[in-house]
Amino acid sequence: MGKCSLFLILLLVFYCLGPIVDAEYNLYTDPEKPLNRRIKDLMRRMTLEEKIGQMVQIERTVASAKVMKNYFIGSVLSGGGSAPAPRASPEKWVDMINEIQKGSLSTRLKIPMLYGIDAVHGHNTAYKATIFPHNVGLGATRQDPELVKKIGAATALEMRATGIPYTFAPCIAVCRDPRWGRCYESYSEDPKIVQEMTEIIPGLQGDIPANSRKGVPYVAACAKHYVGDGGTTKGINGNNTVINRHGMLSIHMPPYYDSVIKGVATIMVSYSSLNGVKMHANRDLITGFLKNTLNFRGFVISDYMGIDQITSPPHANYTYSILEGVGAGIDMVMVPINYTEFIDGVKDLVENNFIAISRIDDAVKRILRVKFTMGLFENPLADYSLAKYLGSQEHRELAREAVRKSLVLLKNGESDSKPLIPLPRKASKILVAGTHADNLGYQCGGWTITWQGKSGNLTTGTTILTAIKSSIDPDTDIVFKEKPHTGYIKRHNFSYAIVVVGERPYSEVVGDSFNLTLPEPGSTTIKNVCAAVKCVVILITGRPVVIQPYLDQIDALVAAWIPGSEGQGVADVLYGEYGFTGKLPRTWFKTVDQLPMNVGDEHYDPLFPFGFGLVTEPIKVK
Repeated sequence: MGKCSLFLILLLVFYCLGPIVDAEYNLYTDPEKPLNRRIKDLMRRMTLEEKIGQMVQIERTVASAKVMKNYFIGSVLSGGGSAPAPRASPEKWVDMINEIQKGSLSTRLKIPMLYGIDAVHGHNTAYKATIFPHNVGLGATRQDPELVKKIGAATALEMRATGIPYTFAPCIAVCRDPRWGRCYESYSEDPKIVQEMTEIIPGLQGDIPANSRKGVPYVAACAKHYVGDGGTTKGINGNNTVINRHGMLSIHMPPYYDSVIKGVATIMVSYSSLNGVKMHANRDLITGFLKNTLNFRGFVISDYMGIDQITSPPHANYTYSILEGVGAGIDMVMVPINYTEFIDGVKDLVENNFIAISRIDDAVKRILRVKFTMGLFENPLADYSLAKYLGSQEHRELAREAVRKSLVLLKNGESDSKPLIPLPRKASKILVAGTHADNLGYQCGGWTITWQGKSGNLTTGTTILTAIKSSIDPDTDIVFKEKPHTGYIKRHNFSYAIVVVGERPYSEVVGDSFNLTLPEPGSTTIKNVCAAVKCVVILITGRPVVIQPYLDQIDALVAAWIPGSEGQGVADVLYGEYGFTGKLPRTWFKTVDQLPMNVGDEHYDPLFPFGFGLVTEPIKVK
């Protein structure tokens, strides 16, 4: 009887102490445990409110420690140009993000939030960051995919310098019509080139440097915009892509095959429609194809207020938008401001059996998998130790290399026997002209410091004018005049002129263009200068533009795309330190009436064909 009583007492003590032991040891916090066990352990502890919170991404302007704690918010973002302060230092970024993170860590389960930003050509929102060429330029370097991997790694390190572990990049759109305002975010019109450029993903998400704590400088990448964003009618941003399934799978889908194989952490859905169905509501392609057929294991995120646009006008029936978007398979929603409306809407739909709890669990499981994999639970807070890498000289040299390799030489003198480039370093007097010659903002384009980009010296870097000055012989007289008249040029007896003109910065729908003409005074400057002196025209554009009317006057023509902060790379090839090697990633049309026109089309009559690019040899210095 005594032994039996003792056994019952011990059993009672075990059951009483069980919850206490369980409270002291949460398996999900143990990095030595298998990933799936950690996810399962955490999921079983979460309430519905905590699960819904993980599905929410809010803008940093509405985020605070209190909001994170009260609503269990899973992610925060900087929208285009959103920073803690103008010209904020890396330390300022780290302090802001850590303050928000502390709110997440004060919750019952201490699930860290994931901070995201559009680092689409370097860490472009951060002041003094290295600004790499936009993707269209990198597409011209396609003979060297290892280059974009290095750019990804450099971008990751500069992001981590400011405490940010998640980028909404790369854009793997296959732009089929240059009238689209996001065409410069696309590597090429050819899906094979875009597939090769997905090598940036292992760069972003890649190897951890020696002596670095786990999770650094790894950042989660985001392949976007799923799917068909580059094929919309007339290139209108967010418009409808009309294409059969074979065309969709062979043109727009291939880069996603490579991205999933390379382990991309997240995929963003496109604003656009596919054959009339909004992609944010396309369950067949998000859940059916991406998750089930391609076996994508990361999480799917909406675009900025993306589910709002399921209805027309946007946000007309938000309950319906939530139902369609979440039901289609979107795991995290970039709300980004009115988060309580989304949270309340999801909760109501779940509690009334319109959204199955299994759909919520699938979303949260995917989000947690990314957070666990990148070491966010072990290292949720950033510090200042990597601040020195922001805009480092090593990264600037890499960007300079990328600029050199991205430049495409379209014309070079009267004939092969009389090339104008390489230019002579020593001359009596040379002219540099054009709106884009000494304007770093124009040189960097959209998505630089601000969403749309802007004119002027908005960050640190080298303008093309400065680069030319540092490359010529000290005895050469250099004159810069932004908009010279023909009479002025003739009076000054210049040896040659370099004209740098192009598009003004833009992004997304603001950049949609039906005429693709050079903004004035670009075309006038070309005509005035090239009529009076031998001229090299350098185009700073995110896409091919109308240039045929001026081609006979131009002696040498260079497509420099949107080169970024390191303009010295332009001078490197102009003066023959390196040769031109870039090849057109896009077909250069004669007139806009030909558009859309892509390589392989039946009626293909370009000014310069896809893959064209003259080659020069570097000058051997004795």
